[in-house]
Amino acid sequence: MNIKIIADSGCDLPQEVIEELDIDVLPLSVIINDEEYADGIDIKPKKLYELMKNGKAPKTAQVSPGIFKEIFTKYVKEEREIIYIGFSSELSGTFNTGYLMKEEVREEYPDCKIEAYDTLAASLGCGLIVHRAGVLAKNGASMEEILEEVDFFSKNMEHIFTVDDLEYLHRGGRVSKTQAFVGGLLSIKPILDVEEGKLIPIEKIRGANKVIKRMIDIMDKRGSDLKNQTVAISHGDDLERAMQLKEMMEENFGIKKFIINMVGCSIGSHSGPGTLAIFFLNKTK
Repeated sequence: MNIKIIADSGCDLPQEVIEELDIDVLPLSVIINDEEYADGIDIKPKKLYELMKNGKAPKTAQVSPGIFKEIFTKYVKEEREIIYIGFSSELSGTFNTGYLMKEEVREEYPDCKIEAYDTLAASLGCGLIVHRAGVLAKNGASMEEILEEVDFFSKNMEHIFTVDDLEYLHRGGRVSKTQAFVGGLLSIKPILDVEEGKLIPIEKIRGANKVIKRMIDIMDKRGSDLKNQTVAISHGDDLERAMQLKEMMEENFGIKKFIINMVGCSIGSHSGPGTLAIFFLNKTK
């Protein structure tokens, strides 16, 4: 396999998928009490959520330029073609850094083939795109074929998610302090989407059980040929509700292929424990 797929840890893919498809995932950083940890390497999601439940307020930092340049240069020297697939530039500066380092490497190695694609997606929304690229690369597809498919998936990827506590989104500037406070008092759960790479609140639901049913309703309305897709579910250390969603999808849509994983540390630092998200395509070929 000559084409190397590179992603960042904002894709939230399970480790077994990363290893199976030989994808390189570059870690963002999580900062807790001035200590810096590599997402998924020095700190795992379960530990992060435990710390957050105990009052810690982690911050995040993008992948460093040096890491990007080192990994790009390594594969260029091996005469590999490279596609870096990044999570939304509207939510992190990581993609823009990767893009700049791609340009630097191109200047130093004019004959190299290296591309960077901004998915404008996050968590397993980005992960499904990376997964598709990895499958195609493993099966011998060309760079042009992979980029065409990445573009199609990116433009048709749906993100439907909710959070357990609005306070975490408030810290990230996504909702006001008043909204977070009132939401907590009334057990109001927001349903959010990602549009053009940004988080967009679309509904407010009172009660956790009603939220799950409403997420399935939205999936029914927006999804296309769901039973023949690979659908993703990510969660903030709440496997029970994630499996509840999976069972409802199997029953309602006949879906058979799933990728299920915890929301990783870089995104989970902002969404918090109890997050629940589903990802699927609104159009298929």
